Amino acid sequence: MNFLAISSEIATTILAMVILGIDLLMPKEKSRKCLGYITVIGLVGVFIAIFNQYHLGNAPTFVQNLFIMDNLALLIKQMCLLAVGFTVLFSVDFVEKLPKHHGEFYVLILSALIGMMVMASANDFLTLFVGLELMAISFYVLVGYALKSSNSSEAGVKYLIVGSTSSAIMLYGVSLVYGTTGSIIFQELAANFALYSTAALVGILMVLIGFFFKMSIIPFHMWAPDIYQGAPTPITALLATASKTAAVAALIRVLFMAFAIVKIYWLPVLILLSTLSMIGGNLMALRQTNVKRLLAYSSIAQAGYMLIGIIAADAAGIKGVLFYTLIYIIANIGAFSVLIAVDKNYGEAEFSTIAGLGQRAPLLAAVLTISLLSMAGIPPMAGFVGKLYLFTAVVEKGHLLLAFIGFIMSMISVYYYLQVAKTMYIDKPASSEKIELTFAIRVTVLLSLIGTVVLGIYPEPISNFINMVISTL
Repeated sequence: MNFLAISSEIATTILAMVILGIDLLMPKEKSRKCLGYITVIGLVGVFIAIFNQYHLGNAPTFVQNLFIMDNLALLIKQMCLLAVGFTVLFSVDFVEKLPKHHGEFYVLILSALIGMMVMASANDFLTLFVGLELMAISFYVLVGYALKSSNSSEAGVKYLIVGSTSSAIMLYGVSLVYGTTGSIIFQELAANFALYSTAALVGILMVLIGFFFKMSIIPFHMWAPDIYQGAPTPITALLATASKTAAVAALIRVLFMAFAIVKIYWLPVLILLSTLSMIGGNLMALRQTNVKRLLAYSSIAQAGYMLIGIIAADAAGIKGVLFYTLIYIIANIGAFSVLIAVDKNYGEAEFSTIAGLGQRAPLLAAVLTISLLSMAGIPPMAGFVGKLYLFTAVVEKGHLLLAFIGFIMSMISVYYYLQVAKTMYIDKPASSEKIELTFAIRVTVLLSLIGTVVLGIYPEPISNFINMVISTL
């Protein structure tokens, strides 16, 4: 067995055990902020170490090729590490305010991260499901972690019910695929004509439904607004970024490695749901007055954009998905770090609480505005380049209507994103009190701002790196 293939998972597991051990040994009256910083340092170490594992030859595998460490898996792991690392950094003060279970909060986040890493490297449905459930079970607890908040507790119960239902549907679909083909290994399924049987096609649809739930694709999106609004803000950030990234990566691997032979059946489904998600997500976001709920509907639309690259079904499309997912993570990190600061000072991030933010905290207002404009795809922000890659790839495949719908919906999204900016810069603040920025928040918003602008102006290095990753698959 080649343990190099699971080195990132091993390192993250050790980090979680170290955090848990330090938490147990520390006196109860001591501040737990150091646990957050140790977690961030450990994640940075794992992130950097992964650069040494990129390769041009055969990918290392573990346990009879059931777990593969190809360049796609490495890139997705780094994206998840990026999202989790920054989320932990800007949530240090949030965790400090919790009445208890500070160390467990970080351990559960690391547990979810390990699940995401397993999903990125899974080469069969059993491994994929184990990773998916490790991530999901961790989030069931984390969503309801703010014990004194009835909204958080309600969101936790809702997410448990919806998440377990979607997992059951997906697992039953896997059982149908296995029953008709005799295999759950992706490469063995790729050339198995038994997938054309009715039972197998029903199983494939159920597997895809499981993914669509995790990605909050319409019509499997019903859980997202309530969960995003009720969950603690750091956990909402992870659900919107790292969790979605892992689901997108696993979906790419399943569709193109296991179910490529039946592309004629799943491609129309993806086109339909991508269209519904872009239209529905953006239109429903127009009516929102809670910023987290607005971002929930926005994330539904963003998932629709991500499907565009998968629909293109070629190297250019996959490149577009990966690049867009990266800049989506960076923009969301900036947006949610601002919401954390607002939550700390004024409570729930309603439009009324961010009114006049441009006067009270100019840096926060600027970062939130730029992050939202990047999600809308406005140049010179990074989101424009990402959407350009996606739309170009799908147009080259002849899906002109889909690209046109995506463009129109992007323009509609500008309206509700600018509503947020208008509230921050034009509306009168309810309070003239300045917002104090912690070191962690300041670092996070500045790095997000730099990343969003630099990748919009000079995307070539990251674009070329993603091209290298795709060329080795």
